[in-house]
Amino acid sequence: MTKEIFVLSGEIKTPPFSSEARREAGFLLRKIQEGESLSMPYSRPMPSIGKNCYELRLGNGEENWRIVYRVDSDTVLILEVFNKKTQKTPKQVIDNCQRRMKRYDEA
Repeated sequence: MTKEIFVLSGEIKTPPFSSEARREAGFLLRKIQEGESLSMPYSRPMPSIGKNCYELRLGNGEENWRIVYRVDSDTVLILEVFNKKTQKTPKQVIDNCQRRMKRYDEA
C-alpha cells in the first residue's frame, strides 16, 4: 500500500531547491511512501520531535535542505522543509513541528 503524502508546512520546488535536489527529494519520498525505511546518509530519526519522526537530508551543493516528516500507518506527514545552516536543528523548527503534529492529531 502506498502512503499518501500530506504537507503541513513547506514546499519542495525549484527554486529554492535545485532541480537535482527536488528530484532526489521526490525519489526518496516515493520510497518512504512505499514503506521503505531509509537510513543515513539519507534520513535519520528525530526523537526530539516525536515518535516516528525523521529528517530527510538533501545536499544541494552549497546548501543543505531538510524535510522533517512523520510516518503514520497510511500517511507521510511533511512537518517542515528548511535550509539547514548549522549542525543543530533550530529549536524553532522542533517547536513548529511538534505544534503542527498536535494540531493534525487533534483534528
